[in-house]
Amino acid sequence: VQLQASGGGLVQTGSSLRLSCAASGSNFDTYNIAWFRQAPGKEREFVAAISFSGRVTWYSNSVKGRFTVSRDNAKNTVYLQMNSLETADTAVYYCAGTKTPISVSLRHRTSPRSYDYWGQGTLVTVSS
Repeated sequence: VQLQASGGGLVQTGSSLRLSCAASGSNFDTYNIAWFRQAPGKEREFVAAISFSGRVTWYSNSVKGRFTVSRDNAKNTVYLQMNSLETADTAVYYCAGTKTPISVSLRHRTSPRSYDYWGQGTLVTVSS
């Protein structure tokens, strides 16, 4: 599967953005999809994930209550709705996919190395 993230931009604190992760290829509905982000000088960090069916979602503590991950398997797309954006959310956002289970282990689910396919990233800049 090939993934392409889009929807980033420059916004002010408190604003909202919706990122999209569009997939090409077959069997998109068999892939668990996650969002990661990487700020300048920092390691890539887990943001959110959604199971292949869309029934289960997970969030990092830093975005819980503000971000919502969803998917539309008919459109081969995963979304990340980001509300109440803060300057600390400034980063390049990546979507990533894997067919391996991510529900059991927190460590496995939040590690970039657990994901086999990556999009190219989209920049989100939040200004105060």
